[in-house]
Amino acid sequence: MNTNIENKVIVITGASSGLGEATARFLAQKGAKVVLGARRSEKLAAIVNDIRAQGGEAEYVTMDVTKSDQVKMLVDKAIETFGRLDVMVNNAGLMSIAPMAEVKVNEWDRMVDINIKGVLYGIAAALPVFTKQNSGHFINLASVAAHKVSPGSAVYSGTKFAVKAITEGLRAEVGGNIRTTLLSPGLIDSELKFGSSDEATSKFVQDIYKVAIPALSIAKAVAYAIEQPDDVDINEIIIRPTIQDF
Repeated sequence: MNTNIENKVIVITGASSGLGEATARFLAQKGAKVVLGARRSEKLAAIVNDIRAQGGEAEYVTMDVTKSDQVKMLVDKAIETFGRLDVMVNNAGLMSIAPMAEVKVNEWDRMVDINIKGVLYGIAAALPVFTKQNSGHFINLASVAAHKVSPGSAVYSGTKFAVKAITEGLRAEVGGNIRTTLLSPGLIDSELKFGSSDEATSKFVQDIYKVAIPALSIAKAVAYAIEQPDDVDINEIIIRPTIQDF
């Protein structure tokens, strides 16, 4: 295979479905050793079993990205099993879109906890490892909503603007041998479209997602960033359906 992906140890959060699952399967096919984290044990076990059945190497940890100790447990699992960590993919996310006038404070809290704190906890778990190794790669999932704010998406966009700022600040600080990539998907087929409890917004979101492109599109973008030579840092990728005009 002889790529810069083969034998790399890659941790992926939010890996039980959607973009995380597609990325785990695709990278495993390319020879990576993947460690999957999410809350749904049965789904994780099924994905890991599939990867192993196809000759790949995979492990999983049932965990919640809103708990810093559990994110560290996921990273520790990678190191205990494979001896190192090469890539941390902070993928877990929640998109609860609704007009601010609906005042869905609980959903605002969940998005802050998952979309911002979850990324920070991933950085906190992996950065000491990368620093000690003098190598590593962060891939943080943002959104086109990190670049443009639409009605109904104010809080979601706020969390993704934060991910963009955190990722750029991290890049400026770590430099050298640690790489950082911000990946901003547009309409990609995943469970994100089911995150809105507001009925009218949910119907609107699911309608616009009819033009979504497959989650494999993101998996290929992740692979592209990883497989570059170690002295090449792909800092930012925005990927959306050709038809998407926002």
